[in-house]
Amino acid sequence: MIHASNENPVRDNPRLAGLTGWDADWAGLRVVVAGIGVSGFAAADTLIELGARVVVVDGTDSATTRGKADTLRIVGAADVLLGEDAFRAVPDVEGARPDLVVTSPGFAPSHPLPATAAAEGIQIWGDVELAWRVRERPGKKTAEWVCITGTNGKTTTVGMTEAMLRAAGLTAAAVGNVGTPILDALREPVEYDVLAVELSSFQLHWTHSMSPLASVVLNLAEDHVDWHGGYENYAADKSRIYEHTRAACVYNAQQPETVRMVEEADVEEGCRAVGFTLDTPDVGMLGVVEDLLVDRAFHEDRRRSALELASIADTGPIPTRHGVANALAAAALARAAGAPPEAVRDGLRAYEPGDHRIQAVATTHGVMWINDSKATNPHAADASLSAFDSVVWIAGGLSKGVSYDRLVARHAARLRTVVLLGTDNASLLEALARHAPDVPVLHPAQDAAADDAAADAAESAATAAAAEASAGDVVMAEAVRLAHGAAQRGDTVLMAPAAASMDQFRSYAHRGDAFIKEVADLVERLT
Repeated sequence: MIHASNENPVRDNPRLAGLTGWDADWAGLRVVVAGIGVSGFAAADTLIELGARVVVVDGTDSATTRGKADTLRIVGAADVLLGEDAFRAVPDVEGARPDLVVTSPGFAPSHPLPATAAAEGIQIWGDVELAWRVRERPGKKTAEWVCITGTNGKTTTVGMTEAMLRAAGLTAAAVGNVGTPILDALREPVEYDVLAVELSSFQLHWTHSMSPLASVVLNLAEDHVDWHGGYENYAADKSRIYEHTRAACVYNAQQPETVRMVEEADVEEGCRAVGFTLDTPDVGMLGVVEDLLVDRAFHEDRRRSALELASIADTGPIPTRHGVANALAAAALARAAGAPPEAVRDGLRAYEPGDHRIQAVATTHGVMWINDSKATNPHAADASLSAFDSVVWIAGGLSKGVSYDRLVARHAARLRTVVLLGTDNASLLEALARHAPDVPVLHPAQDAAADDAAADAAESAATAAAAEASAGDVVMAEAVRLAHGAAQRGDTVLMAPAAASMDQFRSYAHRGDAFIKEVADLVERLT
């Protein structure tokens, strides 16, 4: 199997190989932790508790990072270095070179700190690698891991999996890239049976020894090519999730890349390949028969019949093809962990989708408004656009170096109007010109609106919300106004940007919240 290059020649340090449990010899280990965000803080806090000597570095010197630094110093960190200068070299730990660097997921291999560590032969782990190595703790049950990655659908699938496992009577939690660091879950007093672990390609890049019970790559499309240095490297890092899987490698039978990943993976003896498909499943797969989700992989009589698990209607308030695919993948993981068939149905019915993923916001004058701010790449937007027939599409943002030709060509016939957000839309505009030349494209007056809003907020300070208004909030208000003017009865106004949000918003959640607020204001004015 070809992997992105994160296997660096490292200094001979046999001690690291022996660090495979909470009670291993961590005391005095010299570690540099890169980043003091959610995962970095959890890694540093854990290492300090284990007795390691830790230096934490972070490029941001703010009230938030200083507060976290103070907390870590109190509990025993060797030092915390903040500011841009902290990233110019790998620091010493108590006067000696570190044994290990534990990096937060956002640090690309090309970043100066991990690049310098690699050049020196210092081994680099991510927080997931550290969590895997400390998961076994004396006197406490060791939870199984079922691991989820993919370009899109990770958070939905990990939530569905958690709900199915809980419906089966298992103590389970959704952790990892979904928000709760795995290390925090491991240190809780709760004895988990299973952890449903969402993993990004960034996290997988820095993971070396994980051996989950079951794993899945939901789908694969061009994304984060700037971080990985190309699509092949991105795909190779995603494929790491299958390495050393013990019970079931779950794959998307309708995507050849994931099939090939499983075929090439170095798994543990006895591991099965389990496919999921939106068509009628073959033996060894989960799939769809009429309006039912069925199992021909874990069913004892799978060669002659399919076992009913749930209905398509159980997959969400707005059933979509990708929602059904996510549910099938989650069902395969849950079944691999021992969940009975009825737990799949009950879990899906109990699952509450998070905000910003095909979230129905309002219906007014025959127009439905949908927030899919989490659609941060073309593959995710493709899933959203496929669910609706006539769309006023609010799109745009930071493109991350991807192409929009395939997306626009596929959905040109359903686009009534496109309203652009964002500051990096050259690629999207080119695709629209090539494949949807007759679709109107509207541009909110970004700069003027933002300047006016900032001036008004500074002068009046009428409310805290006005004072904190961002350029993105103002542009979103204009985008919603333009979309309302373009929409006709029977249309869907879909905010599925197909791009990242950080050019105008703090996060995809901020972008989605801004959309929800502006739609609510519009509905109030119209009623």
